[in-house]
Amino acid sequence: MSLNRMLFLSLMLVVAPVALTTEPLTADPLPTKPKVQTLTEGLEYPWSLSFLPSGGFLLTERSGQLVTLGSDGQVLQKLDVNLPDLYAASQGGLLEVLLAEDFAQSGRLFLSYVCGTANANSVCLASANWQDNQLTDVKQIFRATPDRRGAAHYGGRMVQLPDQSLVLTLGDGFDYREQAQNKTNHLGKIVRLQQDGSVPADNPFVGQAAVAAEIFTLGHRNVQGIVYDAATGKLWSHEHGPKGGDELNLLQAGVNYGWPVATTGIDYTGARISPFTRFTGMAEPVYQWSPSIAPAGMTLYRGEAFPQYQGNILITALAGKALHRLVLDGDKVVEEEKLLTELDSRLRDVRTGPDGLIYILTDGPAGKLLRLSPQ
Repeated sequence: MSLNRMLFLSLMLVVAPVALTTEPLTADPLPTKPKVQTLTEGLEYPWSLSFLPSGGFLLTERSGQLVTLGSDGQVLQKLDVNLPDLYAASQGGLLEVLLAEDFAQSGRLFLSYVCGTANANSVCLASANWQDNQLTDVKQIFRATPDRRGAAHYGGRMVQLPDQSLVLTLGDGFDYREQAQNKTNHLGKIVRLQQDGSVPADNPFVGQAAVAAEIFTLGHRNVQGIVYDAATGKLWSHEHGPKGGDELNLLQAGVNYGWPVATTGIDYTGARISPFTRFTGMAEPVYQWSPSIAPAGMTLYRGEAFPQYQGNILITALAGKALHRLVLDGDKVVEEEKLLTELDSRLRDVRTGPDGLIYILTDGPAGKLLRLSPQ
C-alpha cells in the first residue's frame, strides 16, 4: 500500500464524530506564568513565522515582505517578495511561509498569498527556492477558484503532511458564504495538493463529476489555524465564526464541517444565519467560542521546556487578545486557560520552536515577535 494511501486511510480512521462543547471550561492556574520576552519590534502586520534550520527566523509581513531575523530577533533583511499578481489590501497580502521538510537540503519553501485585484482576487500558492538569503525560481503552483470581490476571509494557513503533500486552508470570501457548500469550487474549503500543485490521487473527491478534485474538506468559514500532530496522526484546525461560533475542528478527509448550514454564531446584524446548530451528515466542532475570540495561529505543544503544556493546543486570538491553552483528553477539550491577557494585544501567530520555547507574533502596524520561556 502506498504511503499516500496509508496516510489518507489513517486520517479517515482517527477522527470520529465528537460532541460539541457548549460550556466554557477553565483550567487550573499553572504554578508559574511563562516569562515573556520581546525579541523584535516594529514589524508591519506580521502574519506567519518559520524557523530556519541554521538558527533564526523567516517571517512574513502582509504588505509583501519576507523578513529574516537572527536567533536574537535582530532584523537582518527585509526582502520584497515580488510575487506574481500580489494583492495587499485589508486582510489580503502575503500570508504564510512554510519551509519544506527537506528545506535544509533543498532550500524549498512555499508562500500563500492573495493574488489579483480588488474586483477579482483569490488565494494563490507559490513555491520558491531560498538560497543565499534570496528567493529564486518563484512559481505560482495553485490559484483557488473562482475569483471574488472584496478583501476578506482568505484562510491561507498551510501544513505539510508526512507523505509530503500540502494542506492549504481557504476562506469563504465573506460575501460568498453559501459557496462553502458548493463542491465545484474552492471557497470555504481546505485543499490538499502535491508540492507541484497537482492533485493527489487519493484525495476524497478525485474522479467525481462536477467536484473540485483539490478539496480535502468543505463547509468552512475562515480557517486561520491548522496543525498536524505527528504523535497522534491527527489534523486539527480552527476557524472564525461570525458573531460567536468560532470553532476547533478535528479534520477528516471528505467531511463537511457545516458552514453556513450549521453554526452557533449569528450574523453581525444580529440576524440568524441558520436555524441549525447541528445538521445530519455534517461534523460538529470539538469546541466553540461564543462570543468570538477571532482565532489566528495555532500550535500543538510537543516540546520539553513546558512539560505542563505537553499535548496542549495553543491558539492566539485577535479580538480576544489572549493566548488560549486547551487541555485535551483524547479528542475532547477538558480545560481552557487564557494567557497573556495582561499584554492587551492582538496576537496573530504562535509556534513551538526547536528549543521547545513558544514564539508569538502580535498583530498590527508595529507588530512584535515574543518569546515565552519558563520562569
